Amino acid sequence: MCRNITRLFNVDPPVTDAEIHAASLQFVRKISGYRKPSKENEAAFAAAVEEIAAAARRLLDSLQTSRPPRSRLEIAERAAARAGRDR
Repeated sequence: MCRNITRLFNVDPPVTDAEIHAASLQFVRKISGYRKPSKENEAAFAAAVEEIAAAARRLLDSLQTSRPPRSRLEIAERAAARAGRDR
């Protein structure tokens, strides 16, 4: 799962709330060990995802850099090239 983590800072176009939510969900799934929590754990699971998403948004909004944003298209092309070499 760790290889699927993507950087969300300093990309063009900028990261969306949906991408932050997806990353937060991935994180909560990883640390809880649940892909889908039981009914009794659903509320705690959802609350954790929302809290982590809010913290991630605050972090991304507060970070600064002098480097130009990275192109998502170029990042995807490099990843595809790496995937082709690994086979």
